[in-house]
Amino acid sequence: MEMRYNKEDLQAALQALRSGGIILYPTDTVWGIGCDATNPEAVAKIYALKRRQDSKSMLVLLDSAAKLNYYVDVPEAAEILLETMVNDQSPISNHQCQTAKPLTIIYPNARHLAPNLIAEDGSVGIRITNEPFSKALCAQLKRPIVSTSANISGEPTPKAFREISEAILDNTDYICLFRRQDEAEHEPSSIIKINADGTFVIIRK
Repeated sequence: MEMRYNKEDLQAALQALRSGGIILYPTDTVWGIGCDATNPEAVAKIYALKRRQDSKSMLVLLDSAAKLNYYVDVPEAAEILLETMVNDQSPISNHQCQTAKPLTIIYPNARHLAPNLIAEDGSVGIRITNEPFSKALCAQLKRPIVSTSANISGEPTPKAFREISEAILDNTDYICLFRRQDEAEHEPSSIIKINADGTFVIIRK
């Protein structure tokens, strides 16, 4: 039976995002720390919370592939990968390496995002989420949302809400209610980096 989120929970998360806050929220993979991906001050708060250097860029979520071109260049290779995902086919196929996990694609020439979110080479990782809560957040905020694992850098990634540390729980502006009781252990996404010339590298299977 599909879980349904509470509209009040969603609106509270949106209010925190719109006011420049950071939230703890469920995604299509692990629980994430998030903020408005166009707000550099909010992005800086996440780096500080995770004790992470801002030279290590964070990925963002979008609710629709149709919005990608506003934020990044989408090489043909990326369009093919996205099309296979829509058709429920394996998004990665390279030398017998295949995965059906959610896929984050690192795109070249990022724009219209917080500058401290973009990697030194101008790229940014984006994942199109189909998970209901995070998809609704992106759609209603009308902006991408940062999604980085809910842990201090260097510590294990929590696979369920119960594993999130007090250091993270005590320092976010809003903690979403949806899926807190979900006992399933989720894994991070696969990651592929696509270069401007269409070549790609598998970063994480």
